[in-house]
Parts: sequence; C-alpha cells; structure tokens
Amino acid sequence: MAEGQEGTGPLAPARPLDAIDQDILRMLQADGRASIRSVAERVHVSRANAYARINRLVEDGVIRGFGARVNHERAGHGTSAYITLKIVQNTWRTVREQLRQLPGASHIALVGGDFDVLLLVHTPDNRALRELVLTRLQAIPEVLSTRTLLVFEEEDLEPQG
Repeated sequence: MAEGQEGTGPLAPARPLDAIDQDILRMLQADGRASIRSVAERVHVSRANAYARINRLVEDGVIRGFGARVNHERAGHGTSAYITLKIVQNTWRTVREQLRQLPGASHIALVGGDFDVLLLVHTPDNRALRELVLTRLQAIPEVLSTRTLLVFEEEDLEPQG
C-alpha cells in the first residue's frame, strides 16, 4: 500500500477514475489554472459536478497539488544532475528525510537495480553541484556511495491529451 505524501500513513485505495475524471486530469495537467467553469464546459458536466470531482481527486491523493512548471535554467539553476546513491539497507526513510532538506532537490525515488536511490537536483552552477555532492550528500552516514550524471539538456514532457 502506498504511503501518504507527508508520511502520514497508508492511503486508502483510490476509487476508479472514469472517462470524465481522466479528461479533467489531462486538462489540469495542461493548465493547472483552468477555471471550474472551463473544466465543466470542456467535459460537459455542471460546475458543481466538476468542482466535486476535482475535490475528490485531491482528497483521494490523485491530484497531489497545483504548481508551476519551472524552466530551471532561466530561474538561475542552470546545472541539473541525476545522482544515484547506494544506501545502507533499511535506511530509506531516514535518507529520504535528509534528501528532502537538500537545496535544489526536485525528485527522489527508491529504485531497484545497481543503486538504491535516484535523486534529481538543480543548482546554480557546477561549483554548487560539487559542494552539494561532496559536503552534503556524502556526509549522510547512511549513504555508501554516489554517482553523478550531469544533464546536458532536458525537456519536460507535456501531458498527452
């Protein structure tokens, strides 16, 4: 069972999504600022129904939040890297909490394979990246090793719809 976003415990099983819910999700992924009215018109339901559906999607944890898609380079974080970590067995929760505190960390995943954790970071430059890896990451006692993969170019994929 999946854990709650803030580690608040297990989430209840999600209710099945119908075609209207799927359309609403696609619409909000493309434009998180879409009005209830425009959502309702596009999926052919009343505003009250659209509002209730969006609230249910939020309450069920299907929608985790609404935010802006940032161009990190234009926002002053021109260096991005994926960092793989090998960690001490059974320390994922401890490591995850420490990684959440890192400046520029934008995605953390526990994975299977040759390493245990995949971390995406955005920093102002290579010097800041080096500092993050050598003084912050490698200082975490549960981190056994790291490997840094510098991103040369990246693109966020737009939702299919």
